[in-house]
Amino acid sequence: MQFRESVREFSSRPVQDGAEWDRFTRMFQYLRANLEDPIHGYAELKRVLGSLRSSQQPGDAQDGERDMAVIFYLAVPAHLFNPIVQGLAQQGLHLEGECSPRRIVFEKPFGHDLASARDLNRKVRQVFEEEQIYRIDHYLGKEMIQNIIVIRFANAFLEPIWNSRYIDHVQITSAETDGVGDRGDYYDKAGALRDMVQNHMCQLLTMVAMEPPSSLETERVRDEKVKVLRSLRKLSPQEITRYVIRGQYGPGVVNGEEVPGYRGEPEVDQASNTETFVAMKVYIDNFRWAGVPFYIRTGKRLPVRSTEVVVEFRTLPEVLYFKEYRGLQPNILVIKVQPEEGVFLQFNAKKPGQAGFIAPVRMDFCQNCAVGFNSPEAYERLLMEVIRGDRTLFTRWDEVEEAWKFVEPIINYWRGSAGKPRFPNYAAGEWGPKEAEELLRRDGRTWYDGWTRCELWRKGQNGTPGRTGPTPD
Repeated sequence: MQFRESVREFSSRPVQDGAEWDRFTRMFQYLRANLEDPIHGYAELKRVLGSLRSSQQPGDAQDGERDMAVIFYLAVPAHLFNPIVQGLAQQGLHLEGECSPRRIVFEKPFGHDLASARDLNRKVRQVFEEEQIYRIDHYLGKEMIQNIIVIRFANAFLEPIWNSRYIDHVQITSAETDGVGDRGDYYDKAGALRDMVQNHMCQLLTMVAMEPPSSLETERVRDEKVKVLRSLRKLSPQEITRYVIRGQYGPGVVNGEEVPGYRGEPEVDQASNTETFVAMKVYIDNFRWAGVPFYIRTGKRLPVRSTEVVVEFRTLPEVLYFKEYRGLQPNILVIKVQPEEGVFLQFNAKKPGQAGFIAPVRMDFCQNCAVGFNSPEAYERLLMEVIRGDRTLFTRWDEVEEAWKFVEPIINYWRGSAGKPRFPNYAAGEWGPKEAEELLRRDGRTWYDGWTRCELWRKGQNGTPGRTGPTPD
């Protein structure tokens, strides 16, 4: 009954009783076991898998196909990863046959810090080969994340200018209106830096900044992503103080509804100093991106739900039109990841009429706005890739390690810095603490505030952030 109701609630198409449903449900078996019992539960699992294989009818697999791929999907608390791996190993469930690949999928977080991630990876690699391991990051399954590579490398008018000579800065935002919900116990031990920056935001950054791979083969794409992470400038304690902002939401109003502060959420310490918001300024020290700041921002209980990449191009020399039209707007490319999927481009053109005024013109493409459009959900796509054995959209160990190397100095600094942060420092429904605005204001820039900004553009209002004079850094 629970299975039926869950499918009905989350299926993208209506679920009807009948022969199709009966045939579907016959494919499932449920085994309840103690995951920390190294013998009994896994012995029963081995027996069940053996019975499934023996029940396969001759000809079930097509010519050249393997007869049964076994996938272990660990959507469990991270402390159970190693006990499960060891339990599988004791029963030999990790061993691949000639026609039976074995794959294991790990949900985040993969480790709590660099040391624990390395320890976990060492224990997993004692059992599974790297080719069997799929570290899942559902952001990589989102339609527009994958489209970033196409937008960059399949357009002759973008790739030649995708560098420090033409790009002023890049903003990457992942904003949520939700609080921590029923994840309070986990989130209070993790925080936004571990929960979002170390994985999702770093992955977004690599897709935007990577060099063209020599091919779209899995390892070639991953090689270029790792190079970006290795080129991230490590922050000194002084730079962390200046360039990394943390926040925690207090009570406020989101979507017209009063909501509690973080410390009032279930299973959260009432004196918690866990961050629910992080904003930072980072640099990629390589030839393509030398001197270009990347501003990263993520948080909970923000005004809108949106994930987007904003690329602002450099302004032209102050000649010609700049002599007459002060405040000419920069060219902007916005890659909209969620909830709307698409691309937004702003450029300058003559305003109709005799006066010859110049105004920003917008081209807005939305690929999921059409009625009946049904793009696969991120997890749908990723699970299909696991079944196919394609690891391109999954993180390789050196990607995980390099991301931890980048965020760990921040974690250590926050852990050891004198004094506690004054939390909460932003109300639910606001765009984080005021220090996040100051982070860009010092550079003469302001944040592009998500879909609110795009709605202003559609209504024909001037929603482009203004520029102020930069303060020397």
